[in-house]
Amino acid sequence: MSSALIPWISLLFAGLFEVAWALALKASHGFSRPLPTVVFAVTLVASMALLAYAVKHLPLGTAYAIWVGIGTLGTVLLGVIWFHEPLNLWRIASVLLILAGILGLKLG
Repeated sequence: MSSALIPWISLLFAGLFEVAWALALKASHGFSRPLPTVVFAVTLVASMALLAYAVKHLPLGTAYAIWVGIGTLGTVLLGVIWFHEPLNLWRIASVLLILAGILGLKLG
């Protein structure tokens, strides 16, 4: 594997861990449930550590926007599936715009 890919892979996993900590935060009910609270803390630290590694090697603005975008897309999608959050045309269009922005930053 090329060493140039490692920061991008780290950024991808940082974004996935962001999704995990956001979902665990919701499931923790204000940190009143121990297991989701522990999952939140562990995945938050993992996400930040991987993001910190990625921004050492990638442009900060690009890395941060992609990290937030992955987290947003994943959290919206899994929020709809697991927490039965509403899904309407505005939310779908907004998520697609975020996805277009992520792709633009990655390709640009």
